[in-house]
Amino acid sequence: MKKLISSIAVLFIVLLVFFILGPLFVIDEGEQAVVVQMGKLTRVITEAGLHAKIPFIDSVIRYPKRLMALDGEQKSMLTKEKQYIWVDVTARWKISDPQKFYESISTLEDAYQKLAEIIDSEVRTVVAENDFRESVRNSNLLLEKPEESSEDDLLLEQLPAAIQSEGSREPITKGRRQLAAEILSRSRRMVPEYGIDLIDVVTRQIRYNDDLTQSVYARMIKERNQIAQYRRSEGEGKKAEWLGRMSNERMSILSDAYAEAEIIRGKADAEASGIYADAYNRDRDFFDFWRAIESYRSTMPNFDKTLSTDIDYFRYLYSPRGR
Repeated sequence: MKKLISSIAVLFIVLLVFFILGPLFVIDEGEQAVVVQMGKLTRVITEAGLHAKIPFIDSVIRYPKRLMALDGEQKSMLTKEKQYIWVDVTARWKISDPQKFYESISTLEDAYQKLAEIIDSEVRTVVAENDFRESVRNSNLLLEKPEESSEDDLLLEQLPAAIQSEGSREPITKGRRQLAAEILSRSRRMVPEYGIDLIDVVTRQIRYNDDLTQSVYARMIKERNQIAQYRRSEGEGKKAEWLGRMSNERMSILSDAYAEAEIIRGKADAEASGIYADAYNRDRDFFDFWRAIESYRSTMPNFDKTLSTDIDYFRYLYSPRGR
């Protein structure tokens, strides 16, 4: 009896030690793993659940099953026009074959580094084979529908060829989406051997190199100055046109007014002459007297001195009979 109890106790202790050493392990949802025995891969586990291993011999290396993001760094690259630009891309990927992944790369850190090298190389190749406008625009919609453009942009396109800048819009043949698709297609050819599935590659940011930015700003300023100069010239032309029209209208109005004034003055003079003649014919003596008095009122205040009054002009002032 004692031997049986001792055997059960020993068996219990062995089992307890066995379970303490960890013969079982759990693979969570969103995880996958490879079991390595003395450096050699023996199993690939892709299903979540409880699994067993040999303690001290088997080691479990876990890998994420979900999509992962690769955030690239800004890199200076040369375009087809021999212009340096900054390009920043991001990508999504996942481990599709844990066995190949373990045998070729092993760790996530190495995978990120390898993916960055592959994508960076393909991005440089695609950027170098295409013009800068292909990397930043997706379509020629702006050129096909000019009514959606700003008034200044339309005016810039309408300027004479002699003053248009070299930055006028040119159509694209591919566009940013197609270039991203080319980068993805080229990169995908390189990653299957590492057990990686590359989902997409997206261009997050593209901008001019700092050395080129100033020249771009200078070109933009030049374009806007051309528009401003064009508008000033157009305004000066309109101003001259309106001033000329105003001058012509002024001369026409003054001419019509002068002619009308002369007609009125002539009629008034004729009417006055008729009145004077009628008054003179009614009483000539009184008419002469009245005209003399009116003349005295206008001339006498201007006389500083009178040398003689013995003239016919003063007959109504000094002649007793007023004649």
